[in-house]
Amino acid sequence: MRRGRARAVRTGPPVSAREVDVLVVGAGPAGLVAAARLAALGAGRVEVLDGDQGAGGAPRYGAHRGYGTWPRVVTGPAYARRLVAVAQRAGAVVRTGVTALDWAGPLALETAGPLGVETVSARAVVLATGARERPRAARLVPGTRPAGVYTTGELQRAVHQFGQHIGTRAVVVGAGGTAPTGEATGPGDATCAQAATGAEDAVAAAYAEHAAVTTVRAAGATVVALVTGLSRARTGRAPVADPRPWRGVPLLTGATVTELLGQGRLSGVRVRHRDGGTAVLPCDTVVFTGAFVPDQALARRGGLTLATGTRCPAVDAALRTSRPGVFATGALVRPTASAPAAARAGARTAHAVLAHLRDTC
Repeated sequence: MRRGRARAVRTGPPVSAREVDVLVVGAGPAGLVAAARLAALGAGRVEVLDGDQGAGGAPRYGAHRGYGTWPRVVTGPAYARRLVAVAQRAGAVVRTGVTALDWAGPLALETAGPLGVETVSARAVVLATGARERPRAARLVPGTRPAGVYTTGELQRAVHQFGQHIGTRAVVVGAGGTAPTGEATGPGDATCAQAATGAEDAVAAAYAEHAAVTTVRAAGATVVALVTGLSRARTGRAPVADPRPWRGVPLLTGATVTELLGQGRLSGVRVRHRDGGTAVLPCDTVVFTGAFVPDQALARRGGLTLATGTRCPAVDAALRTSRPGVFATGALVRPTASAPAAARAGARTAHAVLAHLRDTC
């Protein structure tokens, strides 16, 4: 009996294909500003995709003030709505609930969303998928696997998007500076091809800590302590962020969380001090802040060259990646970038994309 080679059979819905001029993946500040600028300057059909159910990126969940440009600062949701409105007025199409699954060609992506599976081809692709905080598992914190463990982003979604009860006593684990800060105090727009500096890391970490404390208190819970490995608290400018959430928060410096305790629900965290002594902080919630890493899964699947050390997509001064016609911007290439810094990078990306479109006409 002759045996033929097995053939893969696609069992899902039929795949439709369409074309745009510029496809932007990620509807955060960088992606939305890039799309708005491109559409306004006549780049043609500009489309933004985001797997979330709403556009605006991380600011959507930052209910505190501190977003925008000083002195005109607003809450995170208001800032996100402003970015979306500007992009749509310029003529860009913003599609949410649409996930970019994989590459279907050099400048084409296979996507899945409410309309089913599609292949979207473009003359240029902008990756603006942002960054995320390292979860507990990536930080190698041992112990049980109880409920009540969050990153700052997960906490903000739980409280501000879903209105979930997070517990009553929370420990916030810092990854850097402990001074209150706001998005409008973010670092200047440095070259995206470079790794973030220690100062940028401190600003981003301080913002994450402030956001965590603010969100915990907005949920009606008490902050038991803010734990940081620093030997002393950093101070910094905070012309925007509300300093009140920091009042009454015990600060443990030179300390690290070494174990999570509890079955079913978190009951406490074990902390080791610099002198080797340990203590248990009773709590039912722990929030790991800072330690940002790029969300580079799509870039990695596309075989784009990643920068040594940061693992961000490697880009040149024009934000071009190793694949012609594919650009990367915002927190994807500089994970500690504030929202305004990411927005500025998105604007610069738009001009680089326009130059590429002119050269390939």
